[in-house]
Amino acid sequence: MSNDEYPTENPAVVTAGLPYANGDLHIGHLRSYTAADALNRALNAIGQQSAYVCGSDMHGTPVAVNSWQQGVDPEEFALEWHEQYEETFPKFDVEFDNYGHTHDETNTELTREIVCTLEDEGYIYEKTIEVAWDPEEDQALPDRYVEGTCPYCGEQARGDECDEGCGRHLEPGEIEDPVSTLTGNPAEYRKREHKFFEVSALADYLTEFLDDLEGTDNAQNQPRQWIEEGLQDWCITRDLDWGIDYPGDEAEADNLVLYVWVDAPIEYVASTKQYSERVGANTYDWEAVWKDGQGGVSASDASGGSPDERREAGGEIIHVIGRDIIQHHTIFWPTMLQVAGYNAPRAVCATGFITINGKGLSTSRNRAIWAREYLDEGLHPDLLRYYLTTNGGLQQDIDFSWEKFADRVNGELVDTLGNFLYRGLLFAHRNYGGRPDVGVSEEVEDRIEEALEEFNEAVNEYDVRGIGTAPVDLARFGNEYIQRNEPWNLVNDDPDAAAQVIRDCVQLAKAIAVLAEPVLPGKAEAIWEQLAEDGSVHDAALSAALDAPPESFDEPTELFAKIEDDRVNELDAKLADRIESTASDDEEDANEGTAAADADEGTDTADDGAVPDMEPIVEDRISFEEFQELDLRVGRILSAEPIEGADELVRLEVDIGVETRQIVAGLQQLHDVDALPDTKVIVVANLEKAELFGEESNGMVLAAGEQADLLTTHEDAVPGTRVR
Repeated sequence: MSNDEYPTENPAVVTAGLPYANGDLHIGHLRSYTAADALNRALNAIGQQSAYVCGSDMHGTPVAVNSWQQGVDPEEFALEWHEQYEETFPKFDVEFDNYGHTHDETNTELTREIVCTLEDEGYIYEKTIEVAWDPEEDQALPDRYVEGTCPYCGEQARGDECDEGCGRHLEPGEIEDPVSTLTGNPAEYRKREHKFFEVSALADYLTEFLDDLEGTDNAQNQPRQWIEEGLQDWCITRDLDWGIDYPGDEAEADNLVLYVWVDAPIEYVASTKQYSERVGANTYDWEAVWKDGQGGVSASDASGGSPDERREAGGEIIHVIGRDIIQHHTIFWPTMLQVAGYNAPRAVCATGFITINGKGLSTSRNRAIWAREYLDEGLHPDLLRYYLTTNGGLQQDIDFSWEKFADRVNGELVDTLGNFLYRGLLFAHRNYGGRPDVGVSEEVEDRIEEALEEFNEAVNEYDVRGIGTAPVDLARFGNEYIQRNEPWNLVNDDPDAAAQVIRDCVQLAKAIAVLAEPVLPGKAEAIWEQLAEDGSVHDAALSAALDAPPESFDEPTELFAKIEDDRVNELDAKLADRIESTASDDEEDANEGTAAADADEGTDTADDGAVPDMEPIVEDRISFEEFQELDLRVGRILSAEPIEGADELVRLEVDIGVETRQIVAGLQQLHDVDALPDTKVIVVANLEKAELFGEESNGMVLAAGEQADLLTTHEDAVPGTRVR
């Protein structure tokens, strides 16, 4: 890979996190897949050779649990969902160059080959550990067959992840107070031999890898904390009868399969290889992406050389994932690749979560917008693609409501984009039969070139929102341009000026089609056809935006229709009825004492965009200037003592560099007060003074969530340093 600006001479591959083959797709899933699809299309548009690959995650306990509950073979169960995904993704114009699955021969062989290399290089060792065991069923309880208490934050957790609390990956035997999800009875721990990958030996390499890593801030910064806390070696086997057997007769005899997160990311490589084999290496060479310039690293040379030495060749590997699987893609995955002799990712882009009407997306409670449901309502897929990719930055959480969805569609796609295209092309057809026979004005040509530069910059910054808003911004300029020049008044008084304005509008329409293709591929093709352009907009390079459109074209049709209030109310009512009906069913099950295990809530894909109930992001935005008015400073707590008579309040003395401040904060019930001194905090220094319980508070200490997680600094910023 390189860190050069796109397009580079190296082939690229874009991947999205694999969906577990165990349930319907919803908009939480679609956020990642449409974003990755748009990024891949945009890379191709600017001249970067790129392929988009993915596949269904067929293994792991989610599939095993659900197939067991339904009394079917796990392979049969998973394949049914895999086939449904293959049918559903194209309906949203999510066009994978290859979509495989983790149980196919290519992935199985590659997985065993890579694991054997890890072992040969001295990074695999055997260790006796305690695993949860159901004494009633007399079987081991891997991963999500067990629930209990997170040892790090105390929240309810699944066997492999603290999904309701701190989000940490949990190793077998770590969960406290284990309970079997099979019987609901307390589980016990028993000793078993398992295989471990020595991730801890690669800490130096990971630090260098993260120094070079591109993508979203959360994917770049969160892994550093895990490294600083001390990397734990990774148990890569499970006591399970569904998955890829650990290579070797001894492991197979012990019924050990590879942990799902070993073979799942290897599907990225396998799927790329399958695509290359289908089109031929001369068209797309998977080895040029994943293997060129690489050699394995032995345990005696754990650092593996500098990143620059390792990355002189190879492809541009870009992962688009949910933020709850950052650890898997920035710690486990790159170390596997490094030891096995494969290239590291260039970028990891982690999306935020989705909420529904301000509450957490919950598949078990039917609080979700299902992919098939959306299509059944007759709504165009491009509308949802636009909402999901442009509603905030990639790593931000976004809230979905039918009202907000309609507002974005009506305001930006109907009134701005659609309005400009229809009025401009209709005027051109009726007055000139198509494109007026004049050149493009300097003003409009400059504005199109500016839009192309902004688009290119957005691609290089992995700014999917910027990619999606580019055509709307250009249409907004077009509306202002046509309104300012009023060609309908110029037709008789100054026909040459009228022709110039409309010629410019036709060129803007073509440029909009090219820019819209990544996020609005269906509508972009419709614009292309209305302009009577040859070929397909999907094959057009970004430079085609400045090529002259055809001389003649037919009368256009309106591309978008408003979503009326009555329609919004209808969609809201259907969602509410669905949620209420599911809640009633759950209550009935509970009253009968036969409530089934929550197969969906406990086994959602790690990349499904679901999140516990959270406040939605505030829609009203502030300007950069308004943000600059906040004086945020790094502080260090010098002393802390409870305020007598106040159950929650603590009096803090905080050094903020230029002075020491007394600040009152509600931390007494949430923190060990004696441990607070010497803690770094972030202080709002220009907040008006207040009096709390008779004590002056001169500033505010910032904290996150109900547990008052104190905001601090990653590096060694000194007290008084301004936060920008």
